[in-house]
Amino acid sequence: MSLRSPLSQARGLGSAKEGVGHWWAQRLTALALVPLSLWFVFSVAHYRIADYATMVAWLHNPYVAVALVLYFVALFYHSALGVQVIVEDYVANEALKLSAIVLVKFAHFALGAAAIFAVLKIAFGA
Repeated sequence: MSLRSPLSQARGLGSAKEGVGHWWAQRLTALALVPLSLWFVFSVAHYRIADYATMVAWLHNPYVAVALVLYFVALFYHSALGVQVIVEDYVANEALKLSAIVLVKFAHFALGAAAIFAVLKIAFGA
């Protein structure tokens, strides 16, 4: 038996003791994606008819490479968080839910790593 009140035991923890951190991470990545997505869309629109050499030269700029890496990190992390919430809400079978969450996280990590590797290879490559 605890001497703490039920309110003091539950304060800031949520029902699963981790929901607030997940919620904040999703909101902060969404906030980071607003300017990064606008920059990415306008940059791609500006170079829409550029040839390969022009795009490689654009990616050789260190500011562009860093911005793209930040964009991909925020994008894939935000996407993984969102898909995890969808799986948790709509998959009833616990074993299937756990395996789907593991698969989603692995897939997002692999795709994010591949995107970042491609940016860095072009930025630092020949």
